[in-house]
Amino acid sequence: MTTTTESPRTDEQVLSLAAEVGRRAAEHDAEHDRDATFVSEAYRAMAETGYLAIAVPVEFGGAGATWRQVVLAEHELARWSGSAALSAAMHQYLTLVHRWRHRRGAADAEATLRRVADEGIVLATSGGSDWVSPTTTAVEADGGYLVRGRKSFCSQAPAATVLATSAVLGEPRPGAEVLHFGIPLTAPGVSLVDTWDTLGMRGTASQDVVLDDVFVPAERVLGRRPYGQLAGPLLLAAIHFAPVVAGVYLGVAQAAHEEAVRLATRRPEPAPAAVRQIGEMQARLRVARWALLGAVGEVGEYPPLEHAVLETLMTAKRHAVLEAVAVTDLALQVAGGPAFYRTSPLERAYRDVRGGPFHPLTPEATLAAVGEAAVRAARG
Repeated sequence: MTTTTESPRTDEQVLSLAAEVGRRAAEHDAEHDRDATFVSEAYRAMAETGYLAIAVPVEFGGAGATWRQVVLAEHELARWSGSAALSAAMHQYLTLVHRWRHRRGAADAEATLRRVADEGIVLATSGGSDWVSPTTTAVEADGGYLVRGRKSFCSQAPAATVLATSAVLGEPRPGAEVLHFGIPLTAPGVSLVDTWDTLGMRGTASQDVVLDDVFVPAERVLGRRPYGQLAGPLLLAAIHFAPVVAGVYLGVAQAAHEEAVRLATRRPEPAPAAVRQIGEMQARLRVARWALLGAVGEVGEYPPLEHAVLETLMTAKRHAVLEAVAVTDLALQVAGGPAFYRTSPLERAYRDVRGGPFHPLTPEATLAAVGEAAVRAARG
């Protein structure tokens, strides 16, 4: 088994690729936000440029970007289109998960990574809809399981090829077992329900996916964990999810900062209060970026599957999404009345960053987890 630990791409090349996709996405962003329709043009650009394969190792046909570079790429893409970046983040973090699994010897991971690079398959997830205690159920059937339920918040559902999801074996209850697996979106019994009409990130098309006795072969079960516990496959997913999605919200806030500066400098003499607020925005963004990239560097490219790793990354994510909200609020104050119009990119950024604190672990849940760990450590 071989792996790539050094990226063949420079940061500048990764950022340039993300910006190319972003420029094409931005042309249609207002339309998709207005109509709550999917950012399909962005995905065509991703397919043409190979953007969704940047984290795939070179030997499997990808660009071999590092985890840090994936975060940087998603940050850059979000400067142009928050919805395109957030949608793609769900695929990118799952690609990182499979890369980690390949590194640890998972026999099926190489095939998935090659399909991402060669066939352009798109990986989606339902992780945020039922988290540690899924309501979707699985019952044993000949050669596998029949899965029934409904998943919400399935970003990029119209473009996805495979849904990474979970179901409880039998009745949802403490002591039950949760299965993790992938389901092709074209499998019999799978259907999409258009429920996505939201405050922000309206172009992600995070639709509901209904599973009506969908057959999952036993060999497609990738892992198991206890019901109600953040462990095993879900812990692995959460670790890789946190910094990638945080990079998106920081990118949206970065764009809001840049727009506010542009509007302020059109005035002959920006008000001293506005100048100070611009400085505050820049300081908040800089420290949040340091925290996020520092956390990725601290845990390493292939971190151990430990709650301490998750706490490090979730702490950085918490800081990033809360700072994204604060920075965008300041941007509206600097811009003044023009930002109140629906035609302003600041109005959209203001709504888009509100999604950040909803992603698990939420800011409060993060503090609780970190605090509990500190108390356990103090007690020995």
